[in-house]
Amino acid sequence: MADERSKGQGTAAGSPGGRPAALPSAQPPLETRPPDIESVKTVAGGMPAVVSALQHVYGQAGPVRGTQLLLKINQQDGFDCPGCAWPEPDGHRTVTEFCENGAKAVAEEGTLARVTPEFFRQWSVEALSRQSDMWLGKQGRLTHPMVLREGATHYEPLSWEEAFALVAEELNALGSPDEACFYTSGRTSNEAAFLYQLFVRQFGTNNLPDCADLCHESSGAALTETVGIGKGTVTLEDFEKAEAIFVIGQNPGTNHPRMLVSLQEAARRGAQIVSINPLPETGLNRFKHPQEPLQLLGGPGTAINRLWLQVRVNGDVALLQGLGKALLEEDAKFPGRVLARDFISQRTVGFEAYAAALRALSWDAVVEQSGVPREQILAAAEILARSEKTIFCWAMGLTQHRNAVANIQEVVNLALLRGSVGKPGAGLCPVRGHSNVQGDRTMGILEKPSAAFLEALEREFGFTAPRTPGLDTVATIRAMHEGRVKVLFALGGNFLSATPDTEFTAEALRRTRLTAHVSTKLNRGHLIHGRRALILPCLGRTERDVQASGAQFVTVENSMGVVHASRGAVEPAAPTLRSEPDIVASLAQAVLGARSQMDWTGKVKDYDSIRELISQTVPGFSRFNQRVREPGGFYLPNGPREGRFTTPDGKAHFTVHPLPRIELEPGQLLMMTLRSHDQYNTTVYGMDDRYRGILNGRRVVMMNPEDIRALGLAEGQSVDLTSHFQGETRVARRFVVVPYRIPRRCAATYFPETNVLVPIDSIAEKSRTPTSKSVVISVAPAQELA
Repeated sequence: MADERSKGQGTAAGSPGGRPAALPSAQPPLETRPPDIESVKTVAGGMPAVVSALQHVYGQAGPVRGTQLLLKINQQDGFDCPGCAWPEPDGHRTVTEFCENGAKAVAEEGTLARVTPEFFRQWSVEALSRQSDMWLGKQGRLTHPMVLREGATHYEPLSWEEAFALVAEELNALGSPDEACFYTSGRTSNEAAFLYQLFVRQFGTNNLPDCADLCHESSGAALTETVGIGKGTVTLEDFEKAEAIFVIGQNPGTNHPRMLVSLQEAARRGAQIVSINPLPETGLNRFKHPQEPLQLLGGPGTAINRLWLQVRVNGDVALLQGLGKALLEEDAKFPGRVLARDFISQRTVGFEAYAAALRALSWDAVVEQSGVPREQILAAAEILARSEKTIFCWAMGLTQHRNAVANIQEVVNLALLRGSVGKPGAGLCPVRGHSNVQGDRTMGILEKPSAAFLEALEREFGFTAPRTPGLDTVATIRAMHEGRVKVLFALGGNFLSATPDTEFTAEALRRTRLTAHVSTKLNRGHLIHGRRALILPCLGRTERDVQASGAQFVTVENSMGVVHASRGAVEPAAPTLRSEPDIVASLAQAVLGARSQMDWTGKVKDYDSIRELISQTVPGFSRFNQRVREPGGFYLPNGPREGRFTTPDGKAHFTVHPLPRIELEPGQLLMMTLRSHDQYNTTVYGMDDRYRGILNGRRVVMMNPEDIRALGLAEGQSVDLTSHFQGETRVARRFVVVPYRIPRRCAATYFPETNVLVPIDSIAEKSRTPTSKSVVISVAPAQELA
C-alpha cells in the first residue's frame, strides 16, 4: 500500500506507507483495474434489491440455512438483524421483515465458509494483509481461538482456557488498570455489554471506548444539553402521523433501507419530505417496495422527496440557521402563525439570544456558506411553517464534523421554534447505524459514567467503582501510541479500519503488549497487532445459544428506545464457538478471581440472571425479564418524548452557534467519507455501489465536473489524495476520478480506504468524534510508486 503521513517537511520512513517491508499492511491493497461507471439510478428497491438479497443469502448460506435465516430475521420469535438499528413495527410484521442490506448482513454471518486452524497454517499474517477487505470477510466464520505469539508470522490455535489465562496474565501484570482499554462494537447484546462494563469497572478502570465515539456521540452530547436525553424522541408510530419529515445528512436507501418503507407510506398519504444532503441519494428520490408485486412488475415506484436541498459539505449550520431566520421573518409578518409562542415561552429558555443571533445573520452569509439558493431555503421553511407535526431525522452527515454538536443543536432549535418535540407525529430522530450501539450506552459502555450509575453498581456488587474518567476511542489511540495503554481488548468490531488516521492507529496498535478481538469473521484489525494477539471466535446474532439451563436469548435496544428479545435461529458455525456473555464472564473469572464477589460463570448458565442484575441497577429496566417477553418488547422511559424535558432546569434549551467558515486554499476540496451500497460499516459485501453507478471498484473520488476541469484533471484519471491539517499532510494513493453531481469544491470517497486521510487530532467539539466528513484535501495526478 502506498500511503504516507508527514508533518511539515518530514516524510514517514520505510517502504510504501512508512512501514518496514515485512510488516503487514494496515490498508486495503491498490486496485488493479479502474471501476466501471454507469448512470446514477433513479429508483431504489424493486426487483434488483430482491435479486441481490437472494444471491447473497443463498450464495453464501445455501438454500436450507439461508431460508431458515430469512424467515426469522426481525421476527418477534426470531433474531434482530445484525445490521442497522431501524425499529420493527410494534404489532403485525410481514414474513419478510428485512431489507436488501439486512439480507447481506445475515448472509455474511450465516455463510457456510469456515476459517479453521488449517487456514491460518497456510496464510501468514503479512500475506493476509495483502488481500482486500472483502476477500478477508468472504473466507468465512472463525471457528477456534487463535494466538499470534511474539515474533511469530502465523496465528496458531489454543484452548479457551489458555486464551483467558493469557489475557489474565497480561492484565494482571499491568502497573495500573488504566493501562488497558476495552472497546465495544454495536453488535454486542445488552447482556454482554452489561457484564463487560461491570468486569472492566471491577478491574478498576473506566477505559470503555465504543464505536459510538466514531458515529453518533455528537447526537448524544447535543441532545443531552438541549432536551435532557441523548436519544431520539420519536417512535415508529410517529412516522404514520407526521405532516413533514426532514431527512438531513442521511442516505437511508443504503444505510437504513427499511426506513424507506416508512417514508414511502408517509409520502403516499401526503407528508412533505425534505432531504438535505450534498449528494443526490436514490432512495430519497423514488422507491419501489420489494413486497409490492405491481412495483416489481414495472410500476414507477413512489416519489419520496418533495424538496432536495443540495447543501455544501459541512454547510449545515448555515442552512439550518437560514431556515430558522426564514421562520422568524415570516412570523414577524404574521405574528403567531409560525412560531409556537406558548411552547417557547413556557417550556424553553434561550429563545431571545437565538432570535437575536439569527436577525443579525445576513442572507448572503447563509447562501455563501450553505451553497443553497435563498429561494430553496424559503421553500423548505414554508413546508416547516405549515406543518404542525414535523420529524427531523439525521445520521453521520451531521455528526462527523468539528461543529457536529452545533449541527444537531441547530436542528433542535428548529424543532423548538415549531413546538415539534413531545407530541405525536413530531420529534427528533437520530438514526443509529448499528443494531445495539444505543443499548451499549444504556448498559454503561461509556468512559464518563454518572455518579448515580456507579453508586448503583457499588450497592449491588460490593466494590468501589473507579471515579476517574476513562478514555474514548481517539484518546485510546493516542494513549497506545504514547505507550500509556499496553492492552487493547475489543468486544466485536474492526478497531483498525473503523478508526481515523489509519497509519497512526496501526503504529499505536503495534506498540501494545496484547491486542485481543472477539469476532465472528476475519478482518484487517486482526492483522495489525501488539506483541501478542488473540482472536476469540463468538456466536453470531443468528445462531442458537444453548447454555447449562437450555436455549437462551439476548436483548437489544433499537434507535427508538425499544428493548426486545433476539433468539438465534440456526446451528452455530462450529461447536467450539462461545457466546459473548460466556466469553466476558469467563474472562472476568480468570482476571479477577477472588477479588470479585460475583459468580461470573454461574450467571451465564441462565441469561435471566444477568437481566435480573440489569433490572436492579439500570434505570427503566424494572421487571426486565417479564416485560422483554411481551411481544415486541418494551419502550424505555423518555422524558422529552413524553412531554417532559429532563434537563436540570426542566426546560428545553435554544442554543447559539457561530457560523462556521469553510476556508479552503486554491485547489483544495472538502472531502466526506461514506459507504457504498455493498457495504455495512467496515464490512464490504461486494464491489458495487449500484445506486451511484460505480461498479467493480472502491478507490474512487467523486468530484464536481467543473472542479475536475479547473484542476486540470480528467474523468477516469488516476490521482493521489493529500489531506491537510495543521501543517501535516497524509497521502492516499491511486484513486480514480469520477464526475458526480456534488457541490463545487466538495468531494466524496469511501471508507475505510480514505480513513488514512482523517487526522487523529481533528475531532468534533464536545463529542470528540473524528471529523470524517470534513477532510481538507488536494488532488493531483498519481505519482509512480516506489
